[in-house]
Amino acid sequence: MNLDFPIATLMTTNVKCVEPNQKIIDLKHIYEQQKFHHHIPVIENNKLIGMVSLIDFMRAIHTASLDDNEQVYHTIEVKDIMSSNPVTIVENTSIKEATALLAKGEFHSLVVAENNEVKGIVTTADLLNYFLKNS
Repeated sequence: MNLDFPIATLMTTNVKCVEPNQKIIDLKHIYEQQKFHHHIPVIENNKLIGMVSLIDFMRAIHTASLDDNEQVYHTIEVKDIMSSNPVTIVENTSIKEATALLAKGEFHSLVVAENNEVKGIVTTADLLNYFLKNS
């Protein structure tokens, strides 16, 4: 297993992103899809400005049901629950460096970006799967 390989070798490149003025109903629909990351980058003018986690979303909806007609889904905007200035890495960041950042436990995903343009995302689950596959 080579930990010096660039993170680009295992990052997800087909990243669903949202914009700050979208309602959180759009987040709900992304989270309901079969394969998704628990973290969704927030972009404005194709530039990364924030991140929304599944936990941020769950806190926002509080006790709401999963019915699309719940008012909370249509009143709260992404910008109201996102975290600003997410930690980013570049495509040639080594797997070892990315793992060290995530191992600190402060967050569970890293956006791979170039000039604040989203190129991919890598999560702790991606790294664990990489280690299991290559051990």
